[in-house]
Amino acid sequence: MDVRDASQALAQRPPWSEPSPAPPQPEVLEAGDPERLASLELESLVLNLEGALRVRARHQLFNWTQGALQSLIPHELLVCAQCQDGPALRHVDSFSIAPVEPGHFNELFRHDAFLVPAIFKALEQDQCRPVILDGGSGSPYAGSALARELTRLGVAGILAHGTHDTAGKVSSLYVFACRSGAVGPRQAYLAEWVVPFLHAAWMRARVNWQPQRHGVKTAEAELITVREREVLEWIYRGKSNIEVGMILGISPLTVKNHVQKILRKLDVLNRTQAVGKALALRILDT
Repeated sequence: MDVRDASQALAQRPPWSEPSPAPPQPEVLEAGDPERLASLELESLVLNLEGALRVRARHQLFNWTQGALQSLIPHELLVCAQCQDGPALRHVDSFSIAPVEPGHFNELFRHDAFLVPAIFKALEQDQCRPVILDGGSGSPYAGSALARELTRLGVAGILAHGTHDTAGKVSSLYVFACRSGAVGPRQAYLAEWVVPFLHAAWMRARVNWQPQRHGVKTAEAELITVREREVLEWIYRGKSNIEVGMILGISPLTVKNHVQKILRKLDVLNRTQAVGKALALRILDT
């Protein structure tokens, strides 16, 4: 059989006798390619964005950022800041399950003259794309009080993103303080998706949705006694039962009993949730 006969015979073969095409090879997700998400990662992203849309109060924001959001961007501390004029900050909030006194930390962040200005500069130079900075003990910012507090928390990496105005200036800032090795290009890519939703959720949580009529109080606020409110305030400042007892002149066991009553009255499971709900109900003031 010559070549022409062979080619004619091949052309006349029925289609079912053709060799099966090789099955497509699964795509390998490269660690250095942050814009390609694995299916589970994509599902987690969608669930987190939906979770952000449901945030209406501070305790809901706390539960989302310190719960589901940790699956995308694991962090020890989240700082939300609204800018007034350049690096000058009008309002600062921090969310963490670590032992941090929010009021003290927020003031450190507000008045920091090293790390925070460097974050602003990096964001504006990179046209408000997420930036990653070293915030550990060996960084150029290690001498500041803010950096020392971050080192105490075991933080070595800073992932920052924000919103900006039409002049390219940062108008709000969101900082994820993470442990060493927990933040990289993939988390920076995810931050581009998450931060716009985080910004909207934080703005909604700061709106006072409670009635403004004089003399109107929530049922939970009326249930909390003066002493229990004092205990809540010191818990909010990061104090332990022993420390609260020393401050108020009562025993740690009495403090523990107050805490248990507070949890029942607010219908929450732990001290962190109690503080979040108390802030949302305006039982505590920031």
